[in-house]
Amino acid sequence: MAVVKDIDYYLNLNWTLIEGTDLDFVGELYHYIEIKELPSFCFCAKTSEIAHKNYKKQLKLMLNIMIEDGIEIIEPKNDNSENDDSIDWEDICPG
Repeated sequence: MAVVKDIDYYLNLNWTLIEGTDLDFVGELYHYIEIKELPSFCFCAKTSEIAHKNYKKQLKLMLNIMIEDGIEIIEPKNDNSENDDSIDWEDICPG
């Protein structure tokens, strides 16, 4: 049976979160969450807890637009996929 790639499918993927802090325009600290596979995604909040609690609301909106507009969604690699260590560099680099 084929996997239905709807909004629930995408929301439950194991996205690669990039988290950090920065200062806003008045010097107040804020926390952000970016998603490696979706470079245009960034969610900001006053605390890390609020960012984690709410970033999926914005992610859902973004994914809905991408699905409706037929934009390719780059999915995170699963644990069984190849990583850079498994590449035979001698085969792909001319010597």
